[in-house]
Amino acid sequence: MNLDRERISRFMNKDVVVGYIFALPFIIGFLGIMLIPMFMSLYYSFTNLTLGRISYNWVGLANYSRMWNDARFWNSMRVTFRFVFLSVPVRMVFGLLVAYALTRKYRGVHGYRATYYLPTLIGGSIAVALVWGQMFQRGGVVYNLFEMMGLNGIHWFGSPTLALVPLILMNVWQFGAAMIIFAAGIKDIPETYLEAAAIDGANKFQIFFQIILPCLTPIILYNLVMQTIAAFMTFTQAFIITGGGPAEGTNFIALYIYNHAFSWRNMGYASAMSWVLLVVVAVITGIILKTSKRWTFYTNE
Repeated sequence: MNLDRERISRFMNKDVVVGYIFALPFIIGFLGIMLIPMFMSLYYSFTNLTLGRISYNWVGLANYSRMWNDARFWNSMRVTFRFVFLSVPVRMVFGLLVAYALTRKYRGVHGYRATYYLPTLIGGSIAVALVWGQMFQRGGVVYNLFEMMGLNGIHWFGSPTLALVPLILMNVWQFGAAMIIFAAGIKDIPETYLEAAAIDGANKFQIFFQIILPCLTPIILYNLVMQTIAAFMTFTQAFIITGGGPAEGTNFIALYIYNHAFSWRNMGYASAMSWVLLVVVAVITGIILKTSKRWTFYTNE
């Protein structure tokens, strides 16, 4: 009894109550927007729920077996994998190089950092996607630039293969978040490492590849995981710029799930595909984390 009273008094402590009050918006949002809908979608993935209809039936694994014979589903997965494996490495390399350049000491470096980070803040907006699409359309800036270079007849959105290029470039353009994290990691490298390498006669390239890059491997691991997950969820660019075309060459899995859920109202099937996507991303993330032990270096080891 005394133990229960101690627990109640500890729970009713003023500081604890204030903490719960401040955490309440997050708790409500986490439960109402993420956790509860997540488990509801798992349940719906075993039903034939149709958006707009109240009644639905339990169908077991029918939605999952349907995916096995769905050619459009497999095509969307191939397109998504191609997008991820092409855009994520380029985005990370570009972010790392820009971060390294912006950690040097010269005038106006803080302004350059803010400028390079700006696309990350506005890059996911519909307005930017519309402008980006116009740049690659016939008569757009990029189209005219290639014509000036003598490369005529490049219709970016007329080919399933070429249509993916503007979307990859737009994803790479939003490298600001990775750049900031890389810059923080570079700043965190002890100066004694760099000074010792310089005294031993190492040039800038040797310092970068043999000192800075190994010390950044934990940051590279973090960015690789986060950028990979974000790339699998890419939706706005394909939805606004190409609509998944041409010939479903940019029909990302997130767009395909959206169409089934809200355009064709197959909410049960869309929920099943969402969980398959979750498993795929989890497996890839697990592989990255498992193999990271071979190439990740920690300075305290």
